[in-house]
Amino acid sequence: MKSGLNMGLLRWLAIAATASTALALTPEGLISAPRRAEAIPNPSGDVAVFSQSQYSFETHETTSKWNLLDLKSGDIKLLTNDSDVSEIVWLGSDNSTVLYVNGTNADIPGGVELWVSDISDFANGYKAASLPASFSGFKVATIDSGDVRYVAYAQSYANGTAYNEQLAAKPLSSARIYDSIYVRHWDSYLTTRFNAVFSGTLKKTESNGKATYKAEGGLKNLVSPVKNAESPYPPDSSSSDYNISPDGKWVAFKSKAHDLPRANYTTSYIFLVPHDGSKTAVPINGPDSAGTPKGIKGDAGSPAFSPDSKKIAYWQMEEESYEADRRTVYVYTLGSTETIPSLAKGWDRSPDTVKWADEDNLIIGVEDSGRSRLFSLPADASDNYKPKNFTDGGVVSSFYQLPDSTYLVTSTAIWTSWNVYIASPEKGVIKTLGTANEIDPELKGLGPHILDEFHFEGNWTDIHAFVIYPENFDKSKSYPLVYYIHGGPQNSWLDSWSTRWNPKVFADQGYVVVSPNPTGSSGYGEELQDAIQNNWGGLPYEDLVKGWEYVNENFDYIDAENGVAAGASYGGFMINWIQGSDLGRKFKALVSHDGTFVADAKVSTDELWFMQHDFNGTFWGNRDNYRRWDPSAPERILKFSTPQLIVHSDLDYRLPVAEGLSLFNILQERGVPSRFLNFPDENHWVLNKENSLVWHQQVLGWLNKYSGVGKSNKNAVSLEDTVVPVVDYNP
Repeated sequence: MKSGLNMGLLRWLAIAATASTALALTPEGLISAPRRAEAIPNPSGDVAVFSQSQYSFETHETTSKWNLLDLKSGDIKLLTNDSDVSEIVWLGSDNSTVLYVNGTNADIPGGVELWVSDISDFANGYKAASLPASFSGFKVATIDSGDVRYVAYAQSYANGTAYNEQLAAKPLSSARIYDSIYVRHWDSYLTTRFNAVFSGTLKKTESNGKATYKAEGGLKNLVSPVKNAESPYPPDSSSSDYNISPDGKWVAFKSKAHDLPRANYTTSYIFLVPHDGSKTAVPINGPDSAGTPKGIKGDAGSPAFSPDSKKIAYWQMEEESYEADRRTVYVYTLGSTETIPSLAKGWDRSPDTVKWADEDNLIIGVEDSGRSRLFSLPADASDNYKPKNFTDGGVVSSFYQLPDSTYLVTSTAIWTSWNVYIASPEKGVIKTLGTANEIDPELKGLGPHILDEFHFEGNWTDIHAFVIYPENFDKSKSYPLVYYIHGGPQNSWLDSWSTRWNPKVFADQGYVVVSPNPTGSSGYGEELQDAIQNNWGGLPYEDLVKGWEYVNENFDYIDAENGVAAGASYGGFMINWIQGSDLGRKFKALVSHDGTFVADAKVSTDELWFMQHDFNGTFWGNRDNYRRWDPSAPERILKFSTPQLIVHSDLDYRLPVAEGLSLFNILQERGVPSRFLNFPDENHWVLNKENSLVWHQQVLGWLNKYSGVGKSNKNAVSLEDTVVPVVDYNP
């Protein structure tokens, strides 16, 4: 107890020490602050490259550049501000030569070019290849001859030809015809095009002691020979879905099961194919594969070759219709027909990233208790092995091994958008090289002191919650509550930066934000996560009620009686559920973003496995389960009375816009103060910078209006700050 009191005192001293210099994080500051990507080290571990973009509300344009980070001093210097440079990859063992993607093509409209340059004289590189479409996600391997073999992805036609939007013929009719489900997915209608991994080679030649690289041969589509395969898989379309072996001979890629209906199953396979495409790709874990573990039929991903190119590590889920099932690491030996062994299968966590440390050990990224941490894992670990983490706070976004077997880690936290440090399994975090809150004026004053956490007794187990403090926080004062409800539903609030639902932006309006992780939350073990199945409005809601009561009774500086609540996706559903529940009367205002409202409308989603898993069956066979947690039930509608803002965009096909309109119609007819915010060009997320500003102005303005913050804080956002006209035909 004494130790806890001392830690609390230190936290308050830290808050007091920084209060005089802290600046409020405004919506404009959040959106226009620099956004930095992962730091990618050169082979010797001397420097790393990273990209940076920044939006200006003065010019309404985004500028981009690439920087060099000195891994000894932490100094940052400009490499290039050429906005056409979209990717940079280090070539072979050369510490200064890079391959970069020029996002334009002088000869082929809509294509890209590959250039080779020395970082000491970046502007004077040379073109190594001209590619006929918009390729990205480049990965390379240098073979014994010095040649560079690479893979990248682009959209593909069924015949294997890369799709070039600028050169594609325009159809005379806009009709779309479908004979199978999966008509649309997330924000796009499916077409006959799909993502595909292509392979290519750059031939190395030497003259007068200087090496040059030029394209040799054409590109080979490694995915299209397998009918219905696609890699990388939407909506993320991440290059983590494929990899090239260090010896350049093999490529592994993930695809949703090509032999099953995509809308009904999460099943994925890891395919193996020669880099030259001389054989058709085959799944190593398919239903007819010799080594497929019995009963393992779920999603799979993150294929990674061992340093000697003899093994592939990947993760896979067990269930074939549960997108949030626990992942387990497997290690396949090339050419083996033995059952593929699993690692640490009894461990109650779910790895999402897999890399090799050496031939005998792996490093895995894992969501764990509100963070995303790195763990070390032996490549022959038994089922009961418990991996050891060597990073702690924040969320790791990437990591690369350095020559001394330490790791260059890029991460974020609630208090910083970019944090780069060196860590090792033996010593943990060794050295911080750079963090955005110490670099960017927009983030001045942010730090770990803005964040706290607590546990409370939920319906059936202890529940974790984050607390985020406002600018110049004073515990002797009282601040209205923002009750933050996460999406998923199998998801969680993490100690991570967000450019959309950033809790610090909400807090700096004059609130204390509480972000609970109730039943259904990930990163706390299977039991907590899986208990939300067929229980959307049950245990999670009861946890949230108990969390509100705990805050109201235990935090004198939080005014829960004048609080507000907001959530998106499943969090939007929960806000809609709260509106018709007793908890809804505890809030002055609500905001739901892309939440379901009418139970029967759930069948209009794209990924049918999602609803059929979470509601224990089909829409026709288990209709009562779908309706059990129906926010639109008549008896619930009669309780609606709390002012509510509804946000729903036209391109959200996972949760169609009719859901938001239906709720708005009901609130209006019931006479409940309400507003509908719609973006015709956004999907499940509001990504356009100008749209994001309007989103923040409306969401914060709505909450501020009803909580009273707008009157007590002269810098708080107002609904009138938005220049978009409001349509109102009420008499």
